[in-house]
Order: sequence, then C-alpha cells, then structure tokens
Amino acid sequence: MKAVSMKGITKYFGDFCALKDVDLEVEKAGVHALLGENGAGKSTLMNILYGLYTADEGEIFINEDKVNIKSPAMSIANGIGMVHQHFMLVGKLTVAQNIILGAERTMAGFINMKKTCAEILEISEKYGLHVEPEKKIDDISVGMQQRIEILKVLYRGANLLIFDEPTAVLTPQETTELMGIIRSLADSGKSIILITHKLKEIKQAAHECTVIRRGNYIGTVNVAEITEKKLASMMVGREVILNVEKEAANPLETVLEINNLIVEDENGVQKLKKLDFRLRKGEIYGIAGVDGNGQKELVEAITSLRKVKSGFIKMNNTEIQNTSPANVIRNKINTIHEDRHKRGLVLDFTVENNAILGKQNEKAFSKKGVLQFDEITKYASKLIEAFDVRPSGCEKRKIKSLSGGNQQKFIIAREVFNNPDVLIAVQPTRGVDIGAIEFIHHALIAERDKGKAILLISLDLDEILGLSDTIGVIYEGRIVEELKNENIDEKKLGFLMAGGTS
Repeated sequence: MKAVSMKGITKYFGDFCALKDVDLEVEKAGVHALLGENGAGKSTLMNILYGLYTADEGEIFINEDKVNIKSPAMSIANGIGMVHQHFMLVGKLTVAQNIILGAERTMAGFINMKKTCAEILEISEKYGLHVEPEKKIDDISVGMQQRIEILKVLYRGANLLIFDEPTAVLTPQETTELMGIIRSLADSGKSIILITHKLKEIKQAAHECTVIRRGNYIGTVNVAEITEKKLASMMVGREVILNVEKEAANPLETVLEINNLIVEDENGVQKLKKLDFRLRKGEIYGIAGVDGNGQKELVEAITSLRKVKSGFIKMNNTEIQNTSPANVIRNKINTIHEDRHKRGLVLDFTVENNAILGKQNEKAFSKKGVLQFDEITKYASKLIEAFDVRPSGCEKRKIKSLSGGNQQKFIIAREVFNNPDVLIAVQPTRGVDIGAIEFIHHALIAERDKGKAILLISLDLDEILGLSDTIGVIYEGRIVEELKNENIDEKKLGFLMAGGTS
C-alpha cells in the first residue's frame, strides 16, 4: 500500500515553472529519498504535500484516498509532519513548550506540564530521541534541536515524516546518529520522505529514490541497485567528478600570520589557547577538527567580530586584531561565513542589493550619495552568470526566494569578486548539492591558483582532505599538528582530532 502518491504535479510562480508533471510514490514504512540540485523543486513539491503551496495541476493520494490539502493544518490532520531545514523553535522556551506549541492539551484552561513531559519522554524513548524536556532551546546543541523538531511532528501523531535537508547544520557525528533515527522510525512503521542531495546519506538510509531536475521528473530507482556516481549524473544531467582534481600547490610568502592567540567565549572560558599558524599565498590551509574546538572563535577573532585577549593577527605584516570588520575587509580579507542567513545576506533585500553589501559607497555604485541601479544590476548579473546562480535573471528578486544552495553560490561569487588576498571559507558547501559542490571546489582551487590564500574551515573531512594543501588539526583551541596533504592517513587524522598525539 502506498503511503503517498503525487501524480502530475505542476506549479508555477508567475511565469516561472517550478515543477512540471512530477510524480512521487512512497511505500508504507519505507524511506524514500527525494534527490535534486538546489532549486530543482524538491522543497516546492514537499511544500505542496504539506499544504504550504497549492499545485496548479495534479492529484495527491494519502493511503490511496484522494485528498485536497489546502493548509498545514489539513496536512497534519492527514498524518503528515514536516521537519524543516531551518529549525522553527523559540529559543527562550523549554524543549517541552516548543514540542506542544500550537497543539497544547489543556484541562480547565491549564496545561499539566508534568503529564506533558512524561508523554514527551515516552515518545522520545520509543524512538531513541533522547531529550531533556525542561531545558531551554538556547541551551542545547544543534543536534538536540533537530530531535526536538522530530518530536514535534511525532507528538502530533504523524505517520508520514518529511525531512527537508535535515543534516545541513549537523556535524558528521550528529548526521550518523540522525540516519540511525530515520531507519528506526521506518522500522517502527513510519513512512519517511528524505529531501537531500547527499548521496552517502541516501545510500545509508533510503530504500527508493526519486530524482527531479530543474522541475522535471527524471526517474525513481532502487537505492541498493544504483551507484552514487549514477545518482549524481541523474541529478545533474552529466557526469560528475566526485573526487577533487587539482595540481600541486606552489605557496609563496606568508600573508596571514597568527601567533599566541588567546580568545575567550561569552562566559570567560578560553576557547583559543596560544593558537599559531601561518597562511601563504597560493595555498589552501584546512582546519580539521571536531566541532566546538575553537573554530567559531578563530573566525570571529580574525574578522574582528570577537575580541582577542592576547596574541596577534597580522595581515601583510599589519596587526588587525581588535579593530573592526570594516578594517579587516580593507586589509583584503573576505569571509564566507558559516551561517549565510545571519552573517552572509540580508534576506529581505534583493539579489542585486546583496551583491554590493559593503561596497554601496564605492564610486562604481554611488554618485553623490545616489545609488546607480543600472550599474548595480549589471554587477549582480556578472555574479549570477559566473557562478550559475539559479534561476537566471533573478537580480530583482528577494534573495530569500532563492534556494539555500543558490544563496550559498551567490555569497561565494560576491566574496570572490571582491578580489581578496585571503578568503576565509567556513563550511562553504554546507547545504549544497553535488553539482554545486563540484563547482565551488573548482572555484576555490582556481583562486588558489591565482595566488590567493584560502583558509578552509569545514567539518566535512572529505572536503578538508580533497581541497587542502596543508592541514592544521585543531583540538581544544590549539593547532596540535600540521600535516602536508600527501597520502595522509585518515585514521591518524581522526586520532589527532580526538586529542591523540603522534
């Protein structure tokens, strides 16, 4: 019996066709992956199933009964729950309060929180989703927040769970844990739709996979019978090189020097402890480490978003610590930040306005305080074309209307076009499909080959190993060892990341 059948789904946004005659059939108690490039229409298809959008054409069947879902409330009533890519949690409320928000069960106008917490713990134990109901959201890890989102839909009685890019903000360890949770949910009788572009996760968790490309249905395959390489070519429409290809680096003089850096967090705890390293022109220096070992504080210190207690950061022999982000940019350092929404974009601005953030007063874009919109549009068009940001011709659209992966490609285009001497790339391919990952990797290597210095900070070990010329292993706020990326032993690297010594 099919848990869901979507037949001939078509959706337009103005003149733009987001989906054209797309089919999806999900078996009961199975994990069905939905694979496609950023902007292919995956989230749009699921937003139709969840009632956030209405299809212009097509039919939907739940448990083989035809339904007309016009709102999320109707979707929930039909046993559908959606775990969104960007968490929808209230930081100041507790775990339990977030789980029941909008679905409170009251008696005489009051909520029995003791009973509610007991119900939550019962569900969490059943599915292996261990949480602490009385903790505030602001005080828990990202992985725990993911579990809260899953519990929210289970608490509402969902039998079909839609996961929209669920690992985009998770560490590798948290991702492995989540894949286990998804498999256990299916084993318990739940039906899962997994929206992703990560081929390893599909092979780990899914039984079937439907591929869509640029809004068109490409096909549905048995995951056990297909290779990652074949899935990638179905998704992108061409052969994709999964391994990074690059020439050997030719590093020149030191451009960024960090010495004896001590940085504290908000509670006065030392997060960087006399950290040292040097970055040279024509080199990609990768920071490898388990999340929480000082990577965040290092980036914030270099970019003057966090005060340095002692030590120095020199850019071209000029000290830049404890100055300002504007001064850091003037010294030819640009950053692709980890959180594109918080620090990379102004979501309610248009694409073209985001293109000139920090450059709005330059003569090319402003004359006597008046913005030159024709020039701004031309500049934005260059970024869009150079980095294949989709849909093309999106200069006037609000940037929040672009898919996450296209937002990321746009940010990288903007920072590369700023022509920095040092480009800091933090999680540059998080939430990005395999075709865009290939494009971004080539772009970073091209900048290196032009003599630029790249500081790469990533939790993806494959990315660190594939791109880096030199790898600095960070553990408890120190670079504990530097390795040249020539026949590196991954076991040794993992050992060092866990605090081992050579």
